[in-house]
Formats: sequence, C-alpha cells, structure tokens
Amino acid sequence: MNNQKVELLSPAGNLEKLKIAIKYGADAVYAGVSHFSLRIRAGKEFTFETFKEGIDYAHARGKRVYATINGFPFNSQIDLLKKHILTMAELGPDAFIVAAPGVVRLCRELAPQIPIHLSTQANVLNYMDAQVFWDMGVKRIVVAREISLKDVKEIKKHLPDMEIEIFAHGSMCFAYSGRCLVSAVQMGRVPNRGSCANDCRFEYTLYAVNEDHGTLFRLEEEPGVGTYIFNSKDLNLASHIQEILDSGAVNALKIEGRTKSPYYAAVTAKAYRSAIDDYYAGKFDADIYQKELHTTKNRGFTDAYLIHRPFEKTDSQNHDYALSKGSYEVTGLVTEDEEHFLCKYKVYPNEDIEIFTPKDEILTECENEIGKIFKKEDGLYYINFKKILTETGKELESVHSGNVNKIKLPGKLPYLTMFRIENLEDNIVE
Repeated sequence: MNNQKVELLSPAGNLEKLKIAIKYGADAVYAGVSHFSLRIRAGKEFTFETFKEGIDYAHARGKRVYATINGFPFNSQIDLLKKHILTMAELGPDAFIVAAPGVVRLCRELAPQIPIHLSTQANVLNYMDAQVFWDMGVKRIVVAREISLKDVKEIKKHLPDMEIEIFAHGSMCFAYSGRCLVSAVQMGRVPNRGSCANDCRFEYTLYAVNEDHGTLFRLEEEPGVGTYIFNSKDLNLASHIQEILDSGAVNALKIEGRTKSPYYAAVTAKAYRSAIDDYYAGKFDADIYQKELHTTKNRGFTDAYLIHRPFEKTDSQNHDYALSKGSYEVTGLVTEDEEHFLCKYKVYPNEDIEIFTPKDEILTECENEIGKIFKKEDGLYYINFKKILTETGKELESVHSGNVNKIKLPGKLPYLTMFRIENLEDNIVE
C-alpha cells in the first residue's frame, strides 16, 4: 500500500503558468524545452534560461519540476539529443519524463543523477512491461490512459516500490495513448514528434461511394452538415479521487494541458488540490470540485477508462462541437507587486467582479476612492472599481485586453490572483 500523500502534477506551458500552477496548489509541474518534448508549441515558450528560472522558483517553495524529453527521435537527431540531455541535466530538474527505451538508456548513461519517469506514450498496461522499465532504472511509470484501476493495483502489487502516476484530467486523444498519424498524413505535422495539429478536433463531412458505378454523395446530419467523428471528450476524474486514493496504488495524479490557458492551470490545480486535501481530511465533496472544473473550456467530460472499460460505455466522444468556452471569462490577473492588475478581457466601473485566488489565500476587505474589495453572502470575494486608473494615474472609462497598462487596485491582492465574470455569450467554439 502507498502511505505517502499523493502528488499533484500540473502542466507548465511557460514560466507564468508554472508559477500559477504552483501558487494554486500543484506539488510539481512538468514542462519541456525544444522539439524533444511532445509539445513543441509549449516547448517554444521556454528557453533554457527561463526553464532554469522556473526550477529555481519551484525549488525555493519546496516544489518539483519534471522535464519532458518524451519525443521519439530519428537517427539524425541522436547527437543533438545527447547534447540536450546534458544541458537539461545541468539545470537540475527533479526527473526526466521519457518515452523511448533507447532514450531511457541514454539518460541513465549521460545523467544518472536524474530520476527517470516513463511517459504514458510508452503504453504500459501490465506488470511485465513495468518490470522491464524498472530493471532499466525507471523510478516512476505514467501508465497508459487505457488502463483500469484494477490493473494499476496489480502493477503496484508486483512492483511495490515502483511509483505509479495516472492522468486525472485534460484532453484525451482518440488514438491509443496518443499514437496517432492523422495529423502527419493530413498536415505533415507528426504527433509523436510533438507537432500534432489536432486534426481529430475538426468537423468532417462524410461521403459514401458506390464502387460499381462511381456514384458519390454526401451524408448530411442535422443540425449542420458533418460531424466531429474523432473528437474525444476531456478526461475528468475529480469525482473518483476518493476511489483512486483508497486503492493505495497511485503515487501521483497528473493534469494534462501545457498549451491550455493560465486560468485552466489555476482552476485545475486548485480543484484537484482541494479534492486531495479534502480526501485526507475526511471531507471529500465531488460537487465542489466539479463546479470549478466546469468553468474551464472543455469538450464535455468523461471518466474514460480507469473506472470503466471502453466497451461498457459510449459517452467518450463529443460529436457536436470542438470546444466550449467555459462558463467564466477571466478579466484580470494581479501583477507581482500585488498593487495592480493586467486586463485580460474587459473591465468597467461599478460592476461586481469575482476574485479567484491561489489556494489558502486570505483576503482583507477594503474601500476607497478607487473601489472596494468585499465579501458577499455567497461567501465569495468580489472587487468593484469606482475608478479605473493606470499606474501613472490616468483615468479610463473602461479597460480592455488590448491595453497593456497596469491598472491600480483598491487594495493589495495576492500575486497571480485572477478576476472572473460569468460568460453569458455563445458558449461553443466550433
């Protein structure tokens, strides 16, 4: 049995999101630099310098950073990969996340001081495969997303010292543990080299052909023409945290989303942090966490395969739309001086805006000529601006996201606190 408190691992698409994830409750973050990470778009957000800054920021707060080197290299890339491993090792991450067996061996040879975590791309479903990687020196396995909790427990039974990590939340790939070539065929962007174009999220029009005489016609569906035939719903296991942790087999819960928004990083970290802490405190309440998670952009939610086998359910695909906007819109982000915010949407005077803070922050109510920070009967804190003043004292009628000036707060608020309003506009992104 696993008696140590489970780790919450959040995505860090850039330095700001790394800080947000940690501030809002993550124990560790994962991120990458360059095309050897499976998220090129996210990897481009980090340089070696900013990645080191992120590691130092995390370590100063007792948190961990795992570096992703989980792409699948070609022969022509191996020499460059060796240099990359050595450079990343010098930055001092807490582990490498690796997928290919050869890269595992290479990391062990070049940077034996850095623990190895096996990526979900390696598709481990059973204790035999887990044993092979354990013998190679892998400390933790991020099991395949298709695995059941029963099989996770079986792996832990055979390898009690092996750490097991599972995905708890985020986008799901319709292909087996992400091994897909649709993007490569259609766009020339190879998913397992980190440049997936998300072709599975597109709306496709279906055609039927009679091969005997060449008749071709389009199949129409209502409403609209076409269907999102490959579009998986997003994983959401928040309601199953108690069951998962009761198993004693899981060491870490992982959130997907290095290319997601700062708000997504904040909400998911805070919701799952609360779920984990409440579990250990004996006051688990799934409705609280689900309410927050549903404020983020999503494709609909599914509990996927950990609890139920694929053939036992038919609700893992979203055939209606590519992505919802989420039920809330982020309007502001508090700056490091804690006296200003940057507008992320639009803010007007004399409107009540909900304050969304990092985990366990305590706010102080105040009121002055700029505005007020106050608590409503619903137990939530709000901010209302009487005046919208820039850092230099210029008064504005309103402020929109295109304005990069810092806007004065009526009182201090914690760094990376967010402002949000309910999204009343069309909630579907096609």
